[in-house]
Amino acid sequence: MTLQQILFPAIIDAIQTQFGISIEKIEFQATRKDFEGDITMVIFPLLKVIKGNPVEIGTKIGEFLVENVEQVAKFNVVAGFLNIVISDAYYIQFFNTIYNDTHYGFVAASANDKAVMVEYSSPNTNKPLHLGHVRNNLLGYSVAEIIKASGKKVYKTQIINDRGIHICKSMLAWQKYGKGETPETSGLKGDKLVGNFYVEFDKVYKSEIAVLMSEGKSEEEAKKIAPSIIEAQQMLLDWEAGKPEVMELWKMMNQWVYDGFAQTYKRLGVDFDSYYYESNTYLLGKEVVQFGLEKGIFEKDSDGSVWIDLTPDGLDRKIVLRSDGTAVYMTQDIGTAIQRVKDFSDVGGMVYTVGNEQDYHFKVLFLILKKLGFDWAANLFHLSYGMVELPSGKMKSREGTVVDADDLMMEMSATAQKISEDLGKLEGYSSDEKSKLYEIIGLGALKYYMLKVDPKKSMMFNPEESVDFNGNTGPFIQYTYARIQSILRKANFDYQTLGQTPVDALHPKEKEVIKLIALFPEVIQNAAENLSPALVANYTYELVKEFNSFYQNVSILGEENLDKKVVRVQLSLKVATIIKDSFKLLGIEVPERM
Repeated sequence: MTLQQILFPAIIDAIQTQFGISIEKIEFQATRKDFEGDITMVIFPLLKVIKGNPVEIGTKIGEFLVENVEQVAKFNVVAGFLNIVISDAYYIQFFNTIYNDTHYGFVAASANDKAVMVEYSSPNTNKPLHLGHVRNNLLGYSVAEIIKASGKKVYKTQIINDRGIHICKSMLAWQKYGKGETPETSGLKGDKLVGNFYVEFDKVYKSEIAVLMSEGKSEEEAKKIAPSIIEAQQMLLDWEAGKPEVMELWKMMNQWVYDGFAQTYKRLGVDFDSYYYESNTYLLGKEVVQFGLEKGIFEKDSDGSVWIDLTPDGLDRKIVLRSDGTAVYMTQDIGTAIQRVKDFSDVGGMVYTVGNEQDYHFKVLFLILKKLGFDWAANLFHLSYGMVELPSGKMKSREGTVVDADDLMMEMSATAQKISEDLGKLEGYSSDEKSKLYEIIGLGALKYYMLKVDPKKSMMFNPEESVDFNGNTGPFIQYTYARIQSILRKANFDYQTLGQTPVDALHPKEKEVIKLIALFPEVIQNAAENLSPALVANYTYELVKEFNSFYQNVSILGEENLDKKVVRVQLSLKVATIIKDSFKLLGIEVPERM
């Protein structure tokens, strides 16, 4: 039982006994560091039903608890706060109960529960993945793992934007300027090669616009009549008509990109259970439009276009089918959502990991699906996240100045190498061991720095700062894990079972560590409910800080009393296990040595 489960009925009883009042809700919070106590009851809400001084009310409840609840050792009242001190025996018993639980904090999915589908990445096939995709992938993957740990079955998916004018721009540029170049002949990853031709198209297009403007055309007119854009638009029409040579070129260049993406995903440590392609889904949803018209949910305008009026819901009118009968993105998303539930019949909800510039789009999408009568539409969530910037400024893709995901990972590994060498931490390592460690530290730094920030906030990513071995960083936590592994290697006695006589008292630092360990299951549930890996990341940092304080103030292997020494090593092992489990939820590896 948790502390709150123990204290809640006892406090209800205390208030009934002392004041003759029945209440249903009690407010708990963590005790402030500057006061003695393990959990605090807030007295102020009781003043609505109990007349009197909050200190006196708190004192009467505290005295009742000491007398009637064996886990309560003592108490103190500060203003309207009852600080309750829990006995060491409770924490010792709690730790002994969870010590051997290899899945502590994790809940297994029930066979009858509905699954959750988490969508992330969803790139275009005309360029490599960039810094923004890195945050998207890390968030989506981590949220999927956290939801799974909270007790739900999870499917990871993505929709690949493999059609449209942007793809045709790369294809056209390769056709005109590529000279048959391939990933094999160029030595480039396929996504980078295709991205280079997207940049090339933009350069040519801009130069054409400049020439037309020098001839007296307006910029807007020049953009429409530049030869390159007209050719790209014709290629898109040819693609939609299924012209064989265009389809062949499209398939070839997209495959180059998929092969390149696969390498990036592997290094980044993310994976997917299913893939949806826009070329297959862009016609989905059109049949739903007819269903919506019959039900009176959609309305047809005089020009033949189909709309939904969401003004009564505080939104606006939204087009779902153009007058020429072609689908819009909204229609595709409606169709894709319905298709996913057909493909995975146990899906009862979805999470879309997409930047905050699409907030309105998802409000509309979810509302339309609810109006169409799908019960699972009540369980759709937009994991909205802010922009990522580097100290040097924002990213731009058309001009070729985008922060490439592969380059970023390489830079992180190199930064980890430089800092490790400066600190002289890797003496006696082979070159292979060093290379692997630089990758673990570098990518751990990148992932942790990205995930410790609340997803909704925009963030500045500073590579140097992220690889700091001190402070709220991945390497600091990884170093603590490695330190504990060193303790375990040096422990030349059996610490897996308790000593001859169980300890009956804890050092205050041991107690603080156990209190944080006790929060782990709740942290996972809260992180899943809030779709926030930041809760797991920052909890792990707080646990590591508390462990390091314990390590610096309490002798572990130097302790003479065997029982105390065993408990301290067990405590260290449990902290290491939680670090490893937490970091696994964030997609981060931990090194055995560092």
